[in-house]
Amino acid sequence: MHRIDFNALFEVLPSPHNILDRELRFVAVNSAYERATGRSREELIGRGMFEAFPNPGEAGRRLNESLNKVLQTGEPDTLAFIHYEIPGPDGQMQDRYWTAVHTPIMGQDGAVEFVLQNTVDVTDWQKAQAAAALPLGATPVGTALLQRAQEAERAQVSAVQSGEEFQRLFRQAPGFIAVLTGPEHTFTFANDAYLKLIGGRQAVGRTVAQVLPEVVGQGFIDLLKQVQSSGEPIGMTAAPILLEGKDGALRQRFVDFTYQPIFDGKGGVSGIFVQGADRTNEVRAAERQKLLVDELNHRVKNSLATVQSIAAQTLRSTPDPAAFREAFEARIMALSTVHNLLTGAGWVGADLRGVLEGELSPHGAERVSLEGPKVELSAQEALSLAMLFHELATNAAKYGALSTAEGRLAVRWALEGERLMLSWTERGGPAATTPTRRGFGSRLIERTASHELGGRATARYEPEGLRLDLDVTVGGAG
Repeated sequence: MHRIDFNALFEVLPSPHNILDRELRFVAVNSAYERATGRSREELIGRGMFEAFPNPGEAGRRLNESLNKVLQTGEPDTLAFIHYEIPGPDGQMQDRYWTAVHTPIMGQDGAVEFVLQNTVDVTDWQKAQAAAALPLGATPVGTALLQRAQEAERAQVSAVQSGEEFQRLFRQAPGFIAVLTGPEHTFTFANDAYLKLIGGRQAVGRTVAQVLPEVVGQGFIDLLKQVQSSGEPIGMTAAPILLEGKDGALRQRFVDFTYQPIFDGKGGVSGIFVQGADRTNEVRAAERQKLLVDELNHRVKNSLATVQSIAAQTLRSTPDPAAFREAFEARIMALSTVHNLLTGAGWVGADLRGVLEGELSPHGAERVSLEGPKVELSAQEALSLAMLFHELATNAAKYGALSTAEGRLAVRWALEGERLMLSWTERGGPAATTPTRRGFGSRLIERTASHELGGRATARYEPEGLRLDLDVTVGGAG
């Protein structure tokens, strides 16, 4: 089994890297940094960044601000372009231009312990750009800039100089990382994020096919072989993958990933560097967003159809303009009340008692008695019953028990399986008489009970007041 020498990996990184402690003192530099600055590690280790490279001007302020931002927030920060002079071999200040990425390195307590600085000297590129407006990739420095993002992600190394500490740095990277070697793609390293993705399976020392047999037929091993044979990286965004959980069940995840070839000293591909991120939550969120938008469109259409029906039926039964306006506005307000109730519950459903209270609260809670078990209604059931209760309450307020100070209303209900048995009993008001004609309210109650709720409504006009019995189906009852 191959072991990764993280010290050696840090040392051979092609772009300049250094590591600073919380006091911004150098604790490690690689060879590329020594070459870029003309300073040896013996000159730098233990010295402060601004002691070794003083700059009292704007560039020094920006650099200090970026480094302290990383220490305070624990988030990476980038200086895309900074003009920062440094002393040359003769002690004279040299005009230099840089780009720098600052990455936090966390300690065992979860706080920022070190800052990894990855710099690229872009002075030659800046001069070439100024002289000839060359494109970014036209110079070796431009090529180095293009490689920066990959290097920064692969080379988050710790400041201390033991191999175990460097390995800890790679392990705590937020994205998943793995190193595969040989023609069978044997794991020689997998960080915590990668192991979490694959359910904590033992990976190091085993091949991809052994660790993840469920992915063999999903095309990922074919992609690894392609990278190994071509020497070209391959990446995908939000790629679906089926992974086996600890319970043995396959679950779909979505990942962004890059397979980057690792070259040996002869230019051949000796392994593959895997890096990426689990994007399942983001993909699921986007899917839910689409479902919500589709559902919203559906509800808007249904609501408009309901309003259109209410307007037409109210106009048919109430030709007087003033009376029409009053009745129509009251019915729209009833629809609005139950919409508010459903919105508060995320349109999953509503409680029967809440629907009743919403329609009856304007008539005084002391005159109304509600009694029954908790009944969860679907959104459509809540809308249908809300309109039905509104018609009953409006009639009671105009002609029934709620039209007098002494009148009282009792609503009782029970569940028998999915059957909701509800009684609406008015007492203490005028005697109830059978209507001589069927108005919109009566038709709405009957249609709602029979067509929308698969049951029936039975009205009894008694000397003590109206009694209406509902026997309907509520599939959302619980």
